[in-house]
Amino acid sequence: MNSELPEGRGAPVGRRVFLGTLGLGALGVLAAPKLQNGMESFLGGASDLDPSGLTGLLPNGGGFRYYSVTSSVPRKNAETYRLSVDGLVDRPATYTLGDLKAMPQTRMVRDIQCVTGWRVPETPLEGVRLSHLLDAAGVHPSAGAVRFTCFDGEYSESLTMEQARRADVLVALRMQDKDLSHAHGGPVRLYVAPMYFYKSAKWLSGITVTEGVQPGYWEERGYDIDAWVGRSNGRDDEPTT
Repeated sequence: MNSELPEGRGAPVGRRVFLGTLGLGALGVLAAPKLQNGMESFLGGASDLDPSGLTGLLPNGGGFRYYSVTSSVPRKNAETYRLSVDGLVDRPATYTLGDLKAMPQTRMVRDIQCVTGWRVPETPLEGVRLSHLLDAAGVHPSAGAVRFTCFDGEYSESLTMEQARRADVLVALRMQDKDLSHAHGGPVRLYVAPMYFYKSAKWLSGITVTEGVQPGYWEERGYDIDAWVGRSNGRDDEPTT
């Protein structure tokens, strides 16, 4: 399987196929990480995320599970990566990876929790506060939300402006004290610390300031727009602060 796609949209994974594989979760718990590594080797690496979603259901050695809504995702590096900031702003901008690395960096250590139930405790992430990029762009008074798009050509997310300006929302460049790998959404991903991990869009390529929240990929398929850990999706009994 080719690990690269040309610029543009990848092939979306069907929801029926994705949900149909959830029953393999127990197999992933019993067989991982050996089965995870074997499947990634068979597929040519974790970036070759197969349409069945099988590899996405198997935990790797670090406790994470790899998810993608497309069959493959193009790779970006320091030479080819670009992040655009546009929409209802005075100063639209395009940043390289080097530009982002040169900005003030914030490091935080938080638990990462997926809405499907798995959790990776005390995970360091580091990057630029999203509020810093919004301030640099000069947000219009009429703006009420921020939309995020990704270079897989399919995934999207949104936050209210109040949520986006929180100090614990990052444009992340590093995780577990290493540069973000492609499989983890690198070279740049969104990180929304207090929300379930589907809000932390991988392979981030666009930040667009909008008037209101636009439902993201999974919200269009029934997930909560406000995905606070412990207060949404019926996954926890008590809020987590």
